[in-house]
Amino acid sequence: MIPTLRDDPAGAESASHRLLSRAGYIQQIGSGVYSLLPLAQKVRLRIIAIIREEMERIASQECLLPVLSPTDYWEKSGRLTTMGPIMFRLRDRKASELVLGVTHEEIFTHVASRHLQSYKQLPQIWYHFQTKFRDELRPRSGLLRVREFTMKDSYSFDLDEAGLDNSYNLHKEAYLRIFKRLGIDVIVAEADSGIMGGASSAEFLLPVEAGEDVLIHCRSCQYASNQEKAESRVSAVDDGKSFEELLKFATPGVKTILELEAFEGGASADRQIKTLVLRGLSGLFLVLLRGDCELDLERLRLFMNDESVEAADTAEIKAFLGAEPGSLGAVGLSASIMVLADQALAGRFNMVTGANQDGFHYRGVSVDRDIKVSRWAFLRKVREGDACVNCGDALRVENALELGHIFKLGSFYSEALGATVLDEEGSKKALVMGSYGIGVERVLAALVEISHDEKGIIWPLAIAPYTVLITPVNMGDEAIAGAAEEIYSCLKSAGFDVLLDDRPLRAGVKFNDGDLIGIPFRITVGKKIASQEVEIFERSTNSNTLVSVADLIAQLEERMGLGR
Repeated sequence: MIPTLRDDPAGAESASHRLLSRAGYIQQIGSGVYSLLPLAQKVRLRIIAIIREEMERIASQECLLPVLSPTDYWEKSGRLTTMGPIMFRLRDRKASELVLGVTHEEIFTHVASRHLQSYKQLPQIWYHFQTKFRDELRPRSGLLRVREFTMKDSYSFDLDEAGLDNSYNLHKEAYLRIFKRLGIDVIVAEADSGIMGGASSAEFLLPVEAGEDVLIHCRSCQYASNQEKAESRVSAVDDGKSFEELLKFATPGVKTILELEAFEGGASADRQIKTLVLRGLSGLFLVLLRGDCELDLERLRLFMNDESVEAADTAEIKAFLGAEPGSLGAVGLSASIMVLADQALAGRFNMVTGANQDGFHYRGVSVDRDIKVSRWAFLRKVREGDACVNCGDALRVENALELGHIFKLGSFYSEALGATVLDEEGSKKALVMGSYGIGVERVLAALVEISHDEKGIIWPLAIAPYTVLITPVNMGDEAIAGAAEEIYSCLKSAGFDVLLDDRPLRAGVKFNDGDLIGIPFRITVGKKIASQEVEIFERSTNSNTLVSVADLIAQLEERMGLGR
C-alpha cells in the first residue's frame, strides 16, 4: 500500500511534511497525530535498528517500560506541576489518576530503586523505544512537532560524578556514530536542561530552515550552543574619560531608542539603558539592557525558573513606576524592587536612561553609582555576526532541529524516588543518573528535510524502505512482465530488499511515483529486454545506465559499495 498523492496536502509547512504525505508514508488523523503507513514503518525500523546496534555497543540493556503510569511518581519528582499542560492526564474507572509518559526518568528510577542495592552492580545503562505523549500547544510540520512519537531514551546509573561523566561520554560518542551512519551531519551544542533538570546537557542539532530551535555557532573554533545558553562578546563602547554629573533633561515626545538617538542631547543606542518591566510569580520586576540589545525572554524565564514571566501592561507599569514605556529607568529606585541587569551594562557610565517621568530622561548615568542592581546575568539575544565568546570571530545564527539530547541529571530523581545503593563503606548513596534521548520519527523527517529534490524524497541506502525498485514499463507485455518477475526473484535471492511495481499503469506515472518515494535504485525493464538489457536509474544522481541482465547484480553491488 503506497497511496501517493498528486498534490501537496493543505497546510504543509515543511518539505518533510509535504513529501511524506504525498509519497504515502504518513497520514494525519488529528492535530499532531499521524499514522505511519508501510513505507514509513520500514524506514522507522531501520532507524531503530541502527540506534539499537550502537546502544548495545556501549553495553546498554533494552527494556520496555509502560506508557501509562500513576501520578504518584511524578508527584515525588515535582514534575506533575512543572510539566503542567504538556502532560496528558486521565482517570481510570476507579478514579485513580494516571498520566501518559512525556518521558521516563521517574519510571526508570523506580525500577532502579527496586533492583539496585550495591555499588558492585554499577554502572548500569538501560534503554527502550517507547511512545511519548506531549500535548503540544502548536503541533506543526508533520512529524517534526507532534503529540505522539517514539523516543529512544536511555538512563545511566552510577555511583559518582566520575561514573556519570563516563556514561555521558559513551552516549555522546554513540550518538555521533548513529547520526554518521544515518548520513546526518549534526552539531553538538551546549544546551539548557529545561524540564529534565540536571547540571548540564548537550543537543545534537541539524541546521535546517524548518527547525524550531536556534543554533548559534562559530565555524572558526567550533563553539556551538542553543539560543538559551549561547553567549557572545559585546562591542566596546567609549564612555569617556571621566564621570559626568547625573542630570535630568526634558525629552518631549521621545519614546523609543531611535527617537532618543536622534534627539539633541540624547545618545547612541549602545550608550542608552533600555528598561523593561516584566511580571512573574514574584510580581513586577525590571530588566535592564544596553539600548542596542534585545531581551531573550526564554533565557530570562529559565534564569528565573518561572515560565509565567511576560511583559507587564501599560497600566501596571504606570502604577509601578509612575511613567509609561519610553520614559522608564532604574535610577534611584528602592532596593526592594528587583532589578536584573544584562552583563553588557557592567561598569558602564555616562549613559542615558528614562527618569520615570513622562517626557524626561537622565544623562550621565553610572550603573554602579546610580542603580541598585539585584542580580547580573546574560539576558540578551545573541545575534548573527556577534563576536564569538571564545575566539572573537562572527557567530552564525541558524534554525535547527533537535534530533537528540543528553543530560547529566545527577541525583535529583534518585533522591526524590529513593534510589540508593550501599557504597564501599556500607553507606547509603543516591544513584547518580544521566538521561539520553533520540526522537525516532523526527530523525525520519529530518532525513527528508536534507535529502530531497523537486521530484521527491532521496533516501540514503542505510534506511531506505527498499534498496531497489523494479519498474516494468508495460505489464501487458508478457516478455517485459515475465522478465521483471524473474529479475525480482533473482535480486530477492541475492539478498536485495526489492520492490516490484506491477501496477497496470503508464510508465510515466510509475516513474513519477518512483522518484517521489525515493528508493535508491530503479531497474527499468522495457523493450531492450529483448537483448537482455535493462536500465539502472540512481535516484541520488538522477542518472541512467544501460546494463546487461547478467551484470545487474554486480553493477548494483558496485554502486552500493558492497563488492564480493
